[in-house]
Amino acid sequence: MHINTLCILGGTGFVGRHLAARLAGAGYRVRIPTRRRERHRELLVLPGIELLEADIHDPQALADLFVGCQAVVNLVGILNERDHDGSGFEHAHVELSRKVVDACHARGVRRLLHMSALGAESAQDTSFYLRSKAEGENLVHMRSGSQLAVTSFRPSVIFGRGDSFLNRFASLLRAVPIVFPLACPEARFQPVYVGDVVDAFARALLNPDTHGQRLNLCGPRVYTLRELVQYTARLIGADRHILGLPDWAARLQATLLEYAPGKPFSLDNYRSLQKDNVCKAGAPACPTALEAIAPTYLGPGETHRRLQRLRETGR
Repeated sequence: MHINTLCILGGTGFVGRHLAARLAGAGYRVRIPTRRRERHRELLVLPGIELLEADIHDPQALADLFVGCQAVVNLVGILNERDHDGSGFEHAHVELSRKVVDACHARGVRRLLHMSALGAESAQDTSFYLRSKAEGENLVHMRSGSQLAVTSFRPSVIFGRGDSFLNRFASLLRAVPIVFPLACPEARFQPVYVGDVVDAFARALLNPDTHGQRLNLCGPRVYTLRELVQYTARLIGADRHILGLPDWAARLQATLLEYAPGKPFSLDNYRSLQKDNVCKAGAPACPTALEAIAPTYLGPGETHRRLQRLRETGR
C-alpha cells in the first residue's frame, strides 16, 4: 500500500499536532480540517501541512476532504459533553466514526487509524464516554469491509507538553489552597507519553500486521490518581494536602462540578474512574517514563519560562 497524502481529523488537538509534525517530517502530505483556520495558522510553518476550513460532521464536506487521500486518521474525542444525556459523546464518537468509514469507502481510502480509549470494551458501560468509545471502535472495525484496513488504538491517559491531564491538575492545585479534595484517589492509570503514542500510529500506518488490530497503549508504570496528583504538586512546588474523598463525597463533588464553568469534573468522569485505566499484567509497555518528561513542562523554572514567552509574544 502506497501512502502519500493523509487526512488527520482532530489534527489541531494535543495528539494531532504531534502526529502531524511527525508525519510531515517523514515526507507525507498532511491535510488537517478545522472550523477556524486562523486559530491554528502556526501549523502551516510545517512543510507538507494543508490546513482547511471544514465541518467534519457534514458527510459531503468529509467526503470532499478525503479526495486524493490514501489514509485517514481519526483522533476526534471529547471527555465532557455540553448536555448530560450522552448525546454529545454519541455525536463525537459514534456518529462521526460512521461518517468517516462511509466517506473512506466513497473516496477509495484504503487505510484508517482510529483513536479509541483504554477500557472502551463494552457498549453496556455505565460511562457515556467509555460506552461511546467502545461503540465507535466496534463500528469502524465492523464496517471496514475488505477494502479498508483499520487499526484502532486504546491509550491510557496521555501526557506531554500541552496535555490536558497533568496540566489540568496543575491548574487546579494552584487554584486550591492548603487542602486539595480528590475524588476516586485510588483509581489506577498507566500514563503513556504522547511521543510513544505518535510512534505507534506512525509505525502502524504501513504495517499490514496491524490491520484489524486493537492496540492497547500504556506506559511503563501504574500509578494511583493520588500518586499522580501528589507528583504534580511536587513538580509545581504546591504544598497541598491531598484529601482523598469517600465515594459518596466524590459523587457529590461530581454532581456539583457538572454544572460549574468548564466542567472540571462530571458524573461521567466519576463513572469512568470506577474502572482502572491500565493494561493487562505482562502486556508490552511503551518505554518513556512519566518522570523523564513531566519535569520538562511542569518542573521548576517552567512557570518563569512560560511568562517570559508570553511577554515576548506581547512585544
